Amino acid sequence: MRIADILRAKGATVATVTETTTVSSLLAELVAHNIGAMVVVGPDGVVGIVSERDVVRTLHDRGPDLLRQQVSDIMSRILVTCTPDDLVDDLSALMTNNRVRHVPVMQGGRLVGIVSIGDVVKNRMEELQAEQQHLQAYITQGG
Repeated sequence: MRIADILRAKGATVATVTETTTVSSLLAELVAHNIGAMVVVGPDGVVGIVSERDVVRTLHDRGPDLLRQQVSDIMSRILVTCTPDDLVDDLSALMTNNRVRHVPVMQGGRLVGIVSIGDVVKNRMEELQAEQQHLQAYITQGG
């Protein structure tokens, strides 16, 4: 299965923020969208990603003043990305090896979606359920 299949099922909408968004506003958006990370965009496209984990780690170091700072102060600028044509299994390995839970999907330099570890797990569970149903049908029908 490919990343495009996941995006077809979940949709390609991506919640984004700008580098100048405050951390407080970022948190409000994460809650409003019930998500764990947002892609950071600038005038020329994607410039980073920021997650709940980034906020928590930096909050521990800097204290509550962090909430008034900009997303650019805490975002990850080194992005792990994939394309719609990549295999889900390859993305799973990429996420594990890079210790990331959210991966922007890029095509031709444009942001076309985002895939979370939850999306990957859901996809794998659906594959396992389909396989189980096929095996049960095979056994029931006698091969």
